[in-house]
Amino acid sequence: MNLSIGELSQRTDVKVPTIRYYERIGLLPQPPRTQGQQRRFGNDAVARLTFIRHARELGFDLDAIRTLLLLQDDPDQPCAVADEIAKARLVEVEKRIAALTSLKAELSRMIAECACGRVAECRIIETLADGSHDHGPLAKG
Repeated sequence: MNLSIGELSQRTDVKVPTIRYYERIGLLPQPPRTQGQQRRFGNDAVARLTFIRHARELGFDLDAIRTLLLLQDDPDQPCAVADEIAKARLVEVEKRIAALTSLKAELSRMIAECACGRVAECRIIETLADGSHDHGPLAKG
């Protein structure tokens, strides 16, 4: 396979600037270039970018992905490190779910207490103005 960066982008659903960024930070090896200095990618780049994209979709940060790629490159080693990375990500997801559940409950409570009268008596506006509730990093959007 001899793909241009545009063709690689289409095949993997990863944007061209992102591919260049992954090259720059070492997640994707520097590809060979033509005499005209155009990058040329093979099946290995397709597989690696697919791996990275899927890991990003699951919320893994770039350092975790770098470690997972190193593990993938040496498949005979134990997978304990991969397990720990996945477990840490699961803890993060569970924390986000808890924060979102709390946020949902607060929004539901605000809406339920709203009399739909005048803004002066609006429980939603009153609650937001209070500002004493902390809903964690998810509430800060």
